Amino acid sequence: MNPMDILLQYWPRLLDGTLMTIKLTLMGALIAGLISPFLALIRVQASPIAQAPLRLYVSFMRGTPIMAQLFLIFYGSGQFRPFLQEWGLWSFFRDPFNCALLTFALNSTAYQTEILRGGILGVPRGEVEAAMAIGMSRAHTLRRVVFPHAYRIAWPALGNEVILLMKASALASIVTVFDLMGRTRQVFSRSFDFSVYLWAALIYLGITAIFVLLWWQVEKRLSRHIAPHQTSRKPVKETQA
Repeated sequence: MNPMDILLQYWPRLLDGTLMTIKLTLMGALIAGLISPFLALIRVQASPIAQAPLRLYVSFMRGTPIMAQLFLIFYGSGQFRPFLQEWGLWSFFRDPFNCALLTFALNSTAYQTEILRGGILGVPRGEVEAAMAIGMSRAHTLRRVVFPHAYRIAWPALGNEVILLMKASALASIVTVFDLMGRTRQVFSRSFDFSVYLWAALIYLGITAIFVLLWWQVEKRLSRHIAPHQTSRKPVKETQA
């Protein structure tokens, strides 16, 4: 079958999978983005004893395959069904999409926490001392000085993390959440035409290219007040998984 015929015949399925991929990626990254700043502060400022549970969580999420994490949450939750029903949580964990989203959010939170920790540590101490010297409160200093600078430092690495999360979303199909790769496998099982994988690869490439351009525009806006020679940075580049 002609590759264009495959696309014309099955584009609704591929579109549905593409939208699911984007939904999982954006929601997972957003949830992680809301939680990670608070965890990064703990990693920077808390005592070693207070940090211990967080360090254990980060080490586990970064040191184990995301597929194993997905299996633990989706299939493992079934082992605790009576307790989850008692707590009113079973309706959440029996939904494959919720389990996939929770897995991706937890995984991305661990990575974003460490990326932001590096960004916070990269803020010059003199900027913080200057803010305190003019009477800024601790919270005001964090909001106006520390986090804006930390995000400028961490922005490219955060972009790489979102790209990796988008690629990892292909694993969602193993728990019956049909993202782009899941729909591609369905189409192949009907057509036995490998060209459908080429179309899937091109769609992933297109999503990544659009994301990189948008992320780079935000990076330039964040750094617009810095001298041009300090902001001549290349767009976010994809790293190896």
